[in-house]
Amino acid sequence: MAARLSPGRAAVYLLLAVCALYYLLPLYVMLATSFKTLDQIRAGDLLDLPLSPTTAAWAKAWSSACTGAECSGLAPYFWNSISMAVPAVLISTAIGSVNGYVLAHWRFRGSEVLFTALMVGCFIPFQVVILPMARLLGMAELANTTPGLVFVHIIYGLAFTTLFFRNYYVTVPEELVKAARIDGAGFFTIYRRIILPLSLPIFMVCFIWQFTQIWNDFLFGVVFGGSDAQPVTVALNNLVNTSTGVKEYNVDMAAAIIAALPTLALYLVAGKYFVRGLTAGAVKG
Repeated sequence: MAARLSPGRAAVYLLLAVCALYYLLPLYVMLATSFKTLDQIRAGDLLDLPLSPTTAAWAKAWSSACTGAECSGLAPYFWNSISMAVPAVLISTAIGSVNGYVLAHWRFRGSEVLFTALMVGCFIPFQVVILPMARLLGMAELANTTPGLVFVHIIYGLAFTTLFFRNYYVTVPEELVKAARIDGAGFFTIYRRIILPLSLPIFMVCFIWQFTQIWNDFLFGVVFGGSDAQPVTVALNNLVNTSTGVKEYNVDMAAAIIAALPTLALYLVAGKYFVRGLTAGAVKG
């Protein structure tokens, strides 16, 4: 016989269901609106289902057709974000992994001071680094380019990735590393044979964290990205705030969903590792 729910547990489930419905309602409105015609949007209710579903708004939101200096869709900027986010995530995560390994198991004089400085770097607002970063990019001839944006996100993300990896690697028993040293294993051998095989959860945490931060960034994109290197967030802002005649809410909603799809897909594929990796260093370190 199935166990009966207690009144308290039923109330908790009901509250969770209401919260989930409240949270998902805007997503439903976005999806429904993106498939509606403009006539139905003007005449109907936000919660109405599309009477004659159409993907025309999605095609227009994605279209890379340009008129003069203005591009009407997100396609070129979407690929700008891909070419910016993927190398920035991979490089900052790889460097952060090595940094965390050093700070956790190869401590040196001043390592704690360095780690504290990196932690402080996690709390530096974006706005503080704009002027010095602009000067540096200008000197390196990387201003208004995709490689320049990649460089910015790598530098800004290193503090976070190092912090994540260091707090994870301190949970690896010190005895394993010491035994490997006694057996003659060097720095990279220990890293490759002992540390890396245990690192999948924290790698996924950093991938999700960095990709989300970089993909959703607007400030660095609008400041450091030229007209040919702007990410999708800047293009979405331009598209939504462009008023040329009739406001096309269905196109705006479709564009917003397109811009959010990569981060949503990443969470669906690798989200189960996120909490596991974040909590792994909560007991020790």
